[in-house]
Amino acid sequence: MTAVRARTIRAWSFVHTWTSIVSTLFLLLLCLTGLPLIFHEEIDGLLHETVAAAQVEPGTPPADLDKVIANGMAKAPGEFLQFLIWDRDDPNVIFLSVARAQDAPSNTNRFLRVDAHTAGYLDAPPSDGHLTYYLLKLHTDMFAGLPGKLFLGFMGLLFVVAIISGIVVYTPAMRKLDFGTVRTTKSRILKWLDIHNLVGAVTIVWAVVVGFTGVINTWADLVLKYWQADQLTAMVGPYKGAPLPRHFTSVEKAVETAQAKLPAMTPYFIAYPGTAFTSSRHYAVFMRGKSPLTSRLMQPVLIDASDGRFSDTRVMPWYVKALLLSQPLHFGDYGGMPLKIVWALLDILTIVVLGSGVYLWVARRFGRRRIPRAVSVPAE
Repeated sequence: MTAVRARTIRAWSFVHTWTSIVSTLFLLLLCLTGLPLIFHEEIDGLLHETVAAAQVEPGTPPADLDKVIANGMAKAPGEFLQFLIWDRDDPNVIFLSVARAQDAPSNTNRFLRVDAHTAGYLDAPPSDGHLTYYLLKLHTDMFAGLPGKLFLGFMGLLFVVAIISGIVVYTPAMRKLDFGTVRTTKSRILKWLDIHNLVGAVTIVWAVVVGFTGVINTWADLVLKYWQADQLTAMVGPYKGAPLPRHFTSVEKAVETAQAKLPAMTPYFIAYPGTAFTSSRHYAVFMRGKSPLTSRLMQPVLIDASDGRFSDTRVMPWYVKALLLSQPLHFGDYGGMPLKIVWALLDILTIVVLGSGVYLWVARRFGRRRIPRAVSVPAE
């Protein structure tokens, strides 16, 4: 090995060591909380009973949305509807997101479930105070809001750098062994070193994808704020700052107008006037595609809430598309139960990599038998 190459390896080793050390504990937190979140729908279904919607024959027309809203809001006197959301996993259910004021922040909203075909009220499941809620808060921001999200995003970047630097440092050393070799007859440290490298090699692609999409997801609040200041401001134009309409036109007709403008798409949710996703004058009917990929992408259609006239629609910019596509890829919730199981197994293997990395780093520095630096692996 030349002197230049040796210095390069030492530099990469330094990067790998310290990016791993700094990020490992937080990555263990993310892996441990992310594992049950992969199955959050199944966990919620087991722990929290909900009223089932009526089972109808395929092709049964949905109920009039104005009736759905009226029946749901009758159970929430004095509250205001901010969002109407079609349940992605159960087409027989519509969620109504309600707040204490029309323009109140939506982070404290509660949800009402209404049958999409009979328009009958179902229930109001708790939006917080349950297991998956606390796990999600730990996983996304550690109960610290935007600063917590950005901090975890930085840890995710360190994780990606640790993976890349680990490949650079340890690939030359591992060429001396056949792939999959675990030296069980040698010392315990060498055995765990081989296990660490083997499992790390198996999970490299998944870890980079999940780590990078996790970083993108931590920027969600900033991305949406930029979209609001950029494209949404241009769309609402002269209506910016206009007062809320005294009377809202039919939501059913607003959706019909949106579908006429984008016939190849289907409605996903409606933002009411005064909320962060529209102006004080418009319904924003967010439409999505019908294929597994395009169903993750949305396009807003602005409908004047006072008279039901079409105002504007624009394709979401690239940075919002990147965010929307990264979210399902991060949690593996776009391919049903088989993909969830694969994601869970890879998550467990990543925990093994992180845990073995911690063990090797501690053993190298504090153990009686030191691992040669040329083949050691610190925590990842």
